[in-house]
Amino acid sequence: MSHAWMPSSPCGDGCVNSAHDSVSGLRQVWRAVTAVTAILCGVTIALALLLPSRQRENAIRLWFHAVLRAFGVRLQVHGARRFQEIPERGVLVASNHVSWLDELAIDSVQPIRLVAKKDIKSWPVLGKIITAAGTVYLDREKLRELPQTVQELATTLRSGSAVGIHAEGTTWCGLASGRYKPALFQAALDAGVPVRPIVLRYRIGDHVSTQPAFIGSDTLVDSIRRVLKVKGLVVEVHVLDEIAPGRAASRRELAKLAEEQANRLTSTELEIAPSTGDTHRARPVSPLVA
Repeated sequence: MSHAWMPSSPCGDGCVNSAHDSVSGLRQVWRAVTAVTAILCGVTIALALLLPSRQRENAIRLWFHAVLRAFGVRLQVHGARRFQEIPERGVLVASNHVSWLDELAIDSVQPIRLVAKKDIKSWPVLGKIITAAGTVYLDREKLRELPQTVQELATTLRSGSAVGIHAEGTTWCGLASGRYKPALFQAALDAGVPVRPIVLRYRIGDHVSTQPAFIGSDTLVDSIRRVLKVKGLVVEVHVLDEIAPGRAASRRELAKLAEEQANRLTSTELEIAPSTGDTHRARPVSPLVA
């Protein structure tokens, strides 16, 4: 079933550039075993629920970071202090969407509740992790359920929780990006909370990489195998300035503000690499996002 609101992306199999160095087969097996072990150790994270809020967040954040690292992915964060020093009040975190790794990266910086498509819940192993993190699921094929989801998000935001949305609505390759969908931004307006844009970027060396992208005919297993093979993958999490309540009168205006702020980072920090036509070179991070 499809409808006008259903998000779509032109990114497909041809967007994934496989011309990168790979680790050895033995290293791939080691990563897979380590990742499964880290995930299984997550059952002990239930004990963290008994800790005070700050210690609980630290324990959960470290666990997500361990899972991310087990897959061979290094994390670089810019502006984390802005995120972690958010007062005890709700905030809508709006990020771009590239990979199944996105949730692991964001929760490695600050555990939040995420909004994700409903079929992620049935993913083997990773679905259980993402569900355990308090994910709110959205059935994109049932448009009539959208107002209920927005109402649920607004209630969660009013309670003082940080909630994350992938504002493009679906995955893109990481070089191209999509328009921010306004629907879920209504929850921030209804709850009277700020919006915090985040930009996720994956790179290998000095170049932005499409290797972790979850697009086209990929299955989850295909994408995981590709990530396990790749050498030197880094995920950058750029935490940008908040958009305060009252700056936008409508959800469309609010979505546009968040998109423009994210695009300013992308347009000023990326340039086409002269040596290849399908990769971008990352410039040094600007003081605006450090």
